[in-house]
This record gives sequence, structure tokens and C-alpha cells, in this order.
Amino acid sequence: MFPLIFVAVALLVIGLAIYGVVQARKRREALAAWAAQQGLDFAPGQVRGLDGRFPAFDCLQSGDNRYAYNIARGLWHQRPALAFDYHYATHSTDSKGHRQTHHHYFSAVIVGSTMPLKPLLIRPEGFFDRMKGFFGFEDINFESAEFSRKFHVQAPDRKWAYDVLHQRALEFLLVSPVFSLKFDERHVIAWRAGTFAPEEFTQALTLVRGLLDQLPDYLIKEQTSTRI
Repeated sequence: MFPLIFVAVALLVIGLAIYGVVQARKRREALAAWAAQQGLDFAPGQVRGLDGRFPAFDCLQSGDNRYAYNIARGLWHQRPALAFDYHYATHSTDSKGHRQTHHHYFSAVIVGSTMPLKPLLIRPEGFFDRMKGFFGFEDINFESAEFSRKFHVQAPDRKWAYDVLHQRALEFLLVSPVFSLKFDERHVIAWRAGTFAPEEFTQALTLVRGLLDQLPDYLIKEQTSTRI
């Protein structure tokens, strides 16, 4: 009886491993086809160092054994763009003292800006954000109550947040697919938990592009003139 159980378990493990390999291959092929359609170069191999290249993007700093893979890069609607899957590992110890490794995967896009930017975080509002708001630790709120309920916004320079997130930009974000967004000095990253389907990469790129394209002329002039 027991040998049969061991054989069944072994076959299940092998089957799951084969399924994972097949699914990973199908994903690579789908993303390679998507990248070609978008005019981007595609490389499936692992690349380390994005966490050091983009230190302001906290989502790239979690855990250890960090690397990007399934990477598409190039010009997308005249802006430098990077689309990729990302892996990192965390660790825990069970009640018997055995160390366990947990693997985490998500997707993201990074789009370059033609003008200098300032730090800004825009992400979906969560339960703990609402709890902190109850105790007086509020994020930046806007005239649109719907937007303030749906999104959590942080920026060291509140004026910058209000300049970027004018009424038209708020309306754009409210009707767009929801991603977390963060600005550094020259780039914007869009990400969320889990890996993207090919069309979700397009949605994320479109979201960032739309937000950058809607930056007011006075803000572009101000940012450009202050960095000469």
C-alpha cells in the first residue's frame, strides 16, 4: 500500500514539474510574440541588478535572490520602456526550526520620462490605509472623493502631487486598469501582484504613457528650467 502511495506522490510531483515547464514555455512564447508586435526586443533569461539601477522603486527591493526575466525593452511610442517579470525570495522558519524559502513573482513596466520628475506614489487604497486615516495618518486627498477612496497617494512635495494629478488625470486614472505607480527622478514604474498577461503589459504601458502625456505645460516648463 505504502509503495503505491509513494509512487502516486512521485508521479504527481513530476506531473506538476512538467506542467510548470510547459506553462513557462508558453508564457515566454506569448510574451515574445507580444514584444515583437510592440516593436520591442525580447530576452527570456534572468537579469540581476534592476534593484540597484532603480533604488527608489521599493517593489524591486524586497527579499533576496532578485532578478528580472522575460524582459522586453526598447522605444514604445517614443519613450524608452522596459517590461519584465520579477522574482524575489523570502524565508521563514517553521515550528521545528526548519527554514523554508518562499518564491514571489510579479510583473512591471518602467517607462522613461523626457523631463525630470519628483517622487510620487499612487497605489490602490487598502484596509490599513483606511485604518491609519481613522487615526489621523492621512495620505494626500483630492477634490474627487471617488479618487481619494480608491487611491492612496504619497509625495514629499504635495504641490507636485496636485500638479501631476489634476482633474483630467484623476478622471483618466479612475477609468483605467488599476496598477500601483511610482515616480523616481526620470522614470515611472507600474506594477501589481501576480504576473501580467500580454495585454496587461500593454495596459500598464498605456497607463504610464497617458499620465506622462497629461503633465501640464507649465509643469514641464518649470521642471525643465529648474534642472538646466
